[in-house]
Amino acid sequence: MFERTDALAIEDSLIRLRHALHRQPELGLDLPRTRQTVLDALAGLPLEITTGEKLTSVVAVLRGGLPGPAVLLRGDMDALPVQEDSGVPYASEVPGRMHACGHDVHTAGLVGAARLLASRRDELAGDVVFMFQPGEEGMDGARLMIDEGVLDAAGSRVVAAYALHVTSAVLPAGTAAVRPGPVLAASDDVTVRVTGAGGHGSSPHLAQDPVPAVCEMVTALQTMVTRTVDIFDPAVITVGSLHAGSAGNVIPGTAEFTATVRSFSEETRARVRSGVERTVRGIAAAHGLDVGVDYRDGYPVTVNDAAEAAFALRTARELLGTAQVFEAPRPMAGSEDFSYVLREVPGAFLGLGACPPGRDPSAAPMNHSAQAVYDDRSVADAALLLAGLAASRLRQAADRSAVRAAAVTTEEAS
Repeated sequence: MFERTDALAIEDSLIRLRHALHRQPELGLDLPRTRQTVLDALAGLPLEITTGEKLTSVVAVLRGGLPGPAVLLRGDMDALPVQEDSGVPYASEVPGRMHACGHDVHTAGLVGAARLLASRRDELAGDVVFMFQPGEEGMDGARLMIDEGVLDAAGSRVVAAYALHVTSAVLPAGTAAVRPGPVLAASDDVTVRVTGAGGHGSSPHLAQDPVPAVCEMVTALQTMVTRTVDIFDPAVITVGSLHAGSAGNVIPGTAEFTATVRSFSEETRARVRSGVERTVRGIAAAHGLDVGVDYRDGYPVTVNDAAEAAFALRTARELLGTAQVFEAPRPMAGSEDFSYVLREVPGAFLGLGACPPGRDPSAAPMNHSAQAVYDDRSVADAALLLAGLAASRLRQAADRSAVRAAAVTTEEAS
């Protein structure tokens, strides 16, 4: 239904929209300026629009001209608490905030998809739900939008859902990747606080020192992973924060560390959780210390439906070119709250290269970096890919319905 020329025809306006979003980044679930910018960009399109109650989300429904099911397209809108150092002329005008993860590209790309699909509305065999989501960066925005009914916004449950994520490194601009099964990791956080009894550094036998115990825990957790987790269903534990004491000659009363835990299946996720608690409690007991474990579940594993991933791979190759699209050999250890959507309905999450020309994708600053830069041309690629996925999936559903109807007619005639 769509060709690259269709996206190129609206590319300039989408780039201007992306720059406007980039200059005014907002954080979390409350994005009033971003929401208004999106509403302004959608004005005039034949959409049924609602906004969120617990978050500044936008849900837009496009009714196709032909009967059929509904599919969903997602674009996240929130930025990060990062001081931009990219050097681009449209850099953030808000101190300490930056679209360092490319969500401005996602949002502009979803607006572009809405424009493309609206232009072929009469040909669509079903409806499209556009999910403009705040709070992807650790705020459970997708889950909140599901609670508010986004999956049923068209009047019936969507039959498939798609989203993409741009990368400022790794993938060259114009390339896309998708895979069946786990595509991104579950992300959990754990804080361990060990309590002993402080004292003078010269007399450790008169105190209960939590520092050696915490040091043992940090190293023991790495061994725990290598000895209890299948290497073909891996997990990662990284301790990123460790605090104890205030002076070299004082034994502190407490010591604390915080870690992130990544896993690619619910089975390994549960195994690691029990292993963490067992390990730290055992070490604390061996030292005669008290320990508190605050284990917080984050985003679940992002799992692509096998059939939808295969469909997305074929469709992306038709839209972007066979040489530009490949099946990713392995998942990435980042996490995404689109995982909540894919728990409810089949779908696919794709990666889209946005490393600017002239930069080496293997050495360019990664997503979340203050120096991350995304190629403007990726906005048109995102719009084309999202619109093409929706239109093709609705057409596929219509073709299947026609085949079933023909089979029933044949059976009745016989």
